Amino acid sequence: MLNVNEYFDGKVKSIGFENDSAGRASVGVMGVGEYTFGTGQPEEMTVVSGSLKVLLPGETDWKWYEVGEVFHVPGHSEFYLQVAEPSAYLCRYL
Repeated sequence: MLNVNEYFDGKVKSIGFENDSAGRASVGVMGVGEYTFGTGQPEEMTVVSGSLKVLLPGETDWKWYEVGEVFHVPGHSEFYLQVAEPSAYLCRYL
């Protein structure tokens, strides 16, 4: 079963799914903008296309993540993204 979500007035769209290799996950695309996301459980984010500038919980410095790079977000937290070009991601819920 696929679960389609839309956030931030349609600037972020994702499709959730579950399978044996990824477990519970979503793939999505973010348009240019700045976003704040909250997590319910830990997440593993992989940049699929473009790049994401990320400020993780407890950090003071923003970091760029490029295609193929992964970052982890603790559960029950917030993280911030700046997107300079349309970018795609894979989010695994851990």
